Amino acid sequence: MSDTTVSALPSGWRPPHAYLPGRNQRHAEDLFEAIRNCAQDVDLSEITKTEAWRFGLAFLKEGYFWEAHEVLEPLWLTCPPNSPERLLLQGIIQLANAGLKQAMDKPGAAGRLFDQSQRLIDEAFRRSGPKLLALSADDCSRLRATVSP
Repeated sequence: MSDTTVSALPSGWRPPHAYLPGRNQRHAEDLFEAIRNCAQDVDLSEITKTEAWRFGLAFLKEGYFWEAHEVLEPLWLTCPPNSPERLLLQGIIQLANAGLKQAMDKPGAAGRLFDQSQRLIDEAFRRSGPKLLALSADDCSRLRATVSP
């Protein structure tokens, strides 16, 4: 496995803008390549050490919802089906999707995605116990509060 922590991107790097489909220009196709590549075939025990994890959560907290989804999805794909880790990542990705729909003035879709996100995160912690991917349920609640309507 390649080193999952190394990226060509500086630690505080952010995209030039938060992409809103239909409202502004989409990012260059390769903009997130370095981040996404670090998530390829990563071991579950290494997920929280990757640039994809670090940037994904930072993007989510800072309102880069489409971008968070873009970099977290490869991590989700590496998780075994129906695992608590996969459920948690899916819940966080759906939280990003909810934030995106909210930013696009689609409150109905945002509400449904917030609810779906919460169900996935609750189920992940129900299956795993108090900590999962270095997060607690309280950490996820705080993350949700930064995004919720």
